[in-house]
Amino acid sequence: MEPEELERYARHIILREIGGPGQQKLRNARVLAIGAGGLGSPALMYLAAAGVGTIGIVDDDVVSLSNLQRQVLHSTDAIGTPKVDSAIAAINRINPHVNVIAHPVRLTAENATGLVRDYDLVLDGSDNFDTRYLVNRTCVALQKPLISAAMSQWEGQISLYDPAHGGPCYECVFPERPAEGLAPTCAEAGVMGALAGVMGSMMAGEAIKQITGAGEVLRGKMMIYDALYGESRKMGLQKRKDCPVCGAP
Repeated sequence: MEPEELERYARHIILREIGGPGQQKLRNARVLAIGAGGLGSPALMYLAAAGVGTIGIVDDDVVSLSNLQRQVLHSTDAIGTPKVDSAIAAINRINPHVNVIAHPVRLTAENATGLVRDYDLVLDGSDNFDTRYLVNRTCVALQKPLISAAMSQWEGQISLYDPAHGGPCYECVFPERPAEGLAPTCAEAGVMGALAGVMGSMMAGEAIKQITGAGEVLRGKMMIYDALYGESRKMGLQKRKDCPVCGAP
């Protein structure tokens, strides 16, 4: 690392659990973020600040005024511009040492494998079950660990899905999408803006631990945070043998 990088990451390097070797792992890592919205914004900012060497961003949306209450990666001046372009500009301001790759497309069954294949770790901050199931199936097929989070109103949840290393996949935990109306989007139900910051930062924290090997990641566990009452809880998750995605053939 260059002297400027050593100073930039000094607070990581002095951490016993990360150190120089861990920071080098971050520098060599390739992380793909699905979505540069409420969850993706803080996650991307902290991944960039942490020195993750290559960050890919998949998002086909443009910045709108209603995004700015929680999507802190974007500014008022960026309204109307593609989110990937706004994200790249913001990340470059945070850390010029990061290589950012824009994928200004919607994730589909046709392009998912090609997008995910070149990355070590995937962060899913999407806001719909079709994308979540597609990301999960792609990550399982390619044996890529997946950090997925979701939020609505005042509550968020996060886990690391990694069946290649003994944990469940997303579909083990959510085998069926909720009935119509039971899982409304943020546009339908609302969301407290700062909750996105909490959950997106948790995603970045899990990514840093997964990459460096520090501590214990949320493999086989789900963290649930209730911002309205300031409570959090963690529950165990089980792999399903009959899971059509990752279960025994």
